[in-house]
Amino acid sequence: MTISIYNTVSRLKEPFVSQEPGKVKMYVCGPTVYDYIHIGNARPVIFFDVVRRYLEDVGNEVQYVVNFTDVDDKLIRKAEQLGTTVPEVAETFITAFYADIEALGVHKATLNPRVTEHIPQIVTFIQGLIDKGYAYMSEGDVYYRTSAFADYGKLSHQNIEELQFGIRVEIGDRKENQQDFVLWKGAKPGEIKWESPFGDGRPGWHIECSAMARTYLGDTLDIHGGGHDLQFPHHECEVAQSEALTGKPLANYWMHNGYIHINNEKMSKSLGNGISVHELVKRVKPHAIRYFMLSTHYRSPLNFSDDTVAQAENSVERIANSAANLKHRLSSFGGKLTEAVGNGNGLVPSGDEALDARLKLIHEQFHAKMSDDFNTPDAITTVFDLVAEANQYLNRTDVSAEAIYALLTLLERMDAVLGLLPLQQANAELLDADIEQLIVERTEARQSKNWARADEIRDLLIEKNIVLEDTPQGIRWRRK
Repeated sequence: MTISIYNTVSRLKEPFVSQEPGKVKMYVCGPTVYDYIHIGNARPVIFFDVVRRYLEDVGNEVQYVVNFTDVDDKLIRKAEQLGTTVPEVAETFITAFYADIEALGVHKATLNPRVTEHIPQIVTFIQGLIDKGYAYMSEGDVYYRTSAFADYGKLSHQNIEELQFGIRVEIGDRKENQQDFVLWKGAKPGEIKWESPFGDGRPGWHIECSAMARTYLGDTLDIHGGGHDLQFPHHECEVAQSEALTGKPLANYWMHNGYIHINNEKMSKSLGNGISVHELVKRVKPHAIRYFMLSTHYRSPLNFSDDTVAQAENSVERIANSAANLKHRLSSFGGKLTEAVGNGNGLVPSGDEALDARLKLIHEQFHAKMSDDFNTPDAITTVFDLVAEANQYLNRTDVSAEAIYALLTLLERMDAVLGLLPLQQANAELLDADIEQLIVERTEARQSKNWARADEIRDLLIEKNIVLEDTPQGIRWRRK
């Protein structure tokens, strides 16, 4: 099945063809690690994790690179505020980033290169631009000469004469033209710095990604991604400096996710309405956050509110309960569960021709939606079609282990792409001794018709976030 991707450059959906069959080179701009990531940062982290998973699911080997900007004005200011060093600030928030994305069910990238570990590559890149006449030195700084690159503005579709300057496009008298941007910043007293042929200093923001992407993925990427706010100036500047140096396209496909609004207002520092993932996961189930992010098409704006998150929590619970019911019913047959995710094409025979036909259709619809520019909202709809199918089947009296296993296998295979099932689902059979004893005691109380004690134990377990469900096959529990 052909995958189509909306390419920011062409503003069209295009069939995706990687440069090397079966292999995809993908680079997504990562965080500036001076603080905890906010939900605006989390959207591309989650979405491009799904892109990577789906490309792998259909048989590709994905080299997925996400950088860390670990030297920057913000890190310098944070270090001064905390009375520490820039590397210590970076290390603190890189560790926090990994913890946050793990909570959100995001797989680590193939590589997470850091700017500070690639200064030689950055310096070499800048020198190459100077040698070709695309960059110039001015009072200790090095600037990119945008007038020398005829296609400047092609990604963001802006006319160079009408460009609106965004964050980090610095206007100063030392530039030949106001559109020029800094590649190397001359050292200021007390700031972190490195030696270079241009004098002591540190890299500008835009050059970092160009140098690191080229180091690990070559001159041309298959996919370059990031948030909509990065189209200009960051990605536009990357295009200019990379293509000027190599004479080749920086990326064949550019993907940008939409903004996040908070209660129908744009998230911004001036409004003070940012929400950190570090704090959010303390009060919202992490996989509900993931569901929320994927429930709207990635190119559309997304509105965060207590209501939308509550709806996401309810939706995730419906999927998780269906998976738990399937596992519980399957265990009643006495067979040992086999790892289902990744088997064959995601379908196993159920022994029921009518059911097999319905599962085949759901499976095809899932791939049709995901291959159409990674349409996760519609893909999630097919997951709920499968959940409905599973729930209806479990209400039958003539169920079989083969059919339940077929349903569970497909649900887990689809979830291997979307990642909506809570992580604890994998080890849900594990209870500590206290809870096990309470369940035994409750069973005995019911057998002796001590309903008051049975209800008391049920309430106590609810306090421990354990919900019991009485089924014909015995007691099933789930985490609240």
